Amino acid sequence: MREALAEARRALAAGEIPVGAVVVEAGEVIGSGRNQPIALSDPTAHAEILALREAALKAGNYRLPEATLYVTLEPCPMCCGAALQARVGRVVYGAADPKAGGAESLYRLLDDPRLNHRARVEGGVLGEDCRGLIARFFEMKRTEG
Repeated sequence: MREALAEARRALAAGEIPVGAVVVEAGEVIGSGRNQPIALSDPTAHAEILALREAALKAGNYRLPEATLYVTLEPCPMCCGAALQARVGRVVYGAADPKAGGAESLYRLLDDPRLNHRARVEGGVLGEDCRGLIARFFEMKRTEG
C-alpha cells in the first residue's frame, strides 16, 4: 500500500485526483499506476486500470488470479469490473468511497454471487494516510476556486 500511496502522491503533484494502485504477485510489483484521466484525456485512465494493464503485459496474460490489487481509494464500479475481468484474487484498498465505491461502500461488485468471478476484499489499510491525501487534494481545489 505504501507504493500505491507513492503513486497517489505523483498523481497529486500532476494535479490529478490522488489515487494510486499497484498489482503484486508472488511478492513482486508487476504493475503500477496513478490517476491520469486529465493528462491522458482518457476517462478510463484510473490508477487501477493502468496498473492492471501493466501487470497483464508483464505477466503475458490478462488473467491474474494470484495477484493482489492494492489501491489507495476504494475502486469505482468500472475498476471493480476490470479487476473481475482480470480475475484478480484479492483487492486491498485504503480509504472507503461512500459516493462511488464499488467494492463495499455503494456496491459489492467484487463478491456478487451473480457474477462469474469474485475477489476477496480488504479495506482500511493505511486508511488515514489515504483519506488524508484525498482530503488535501479537495481542500486545495476549494481554495483555488
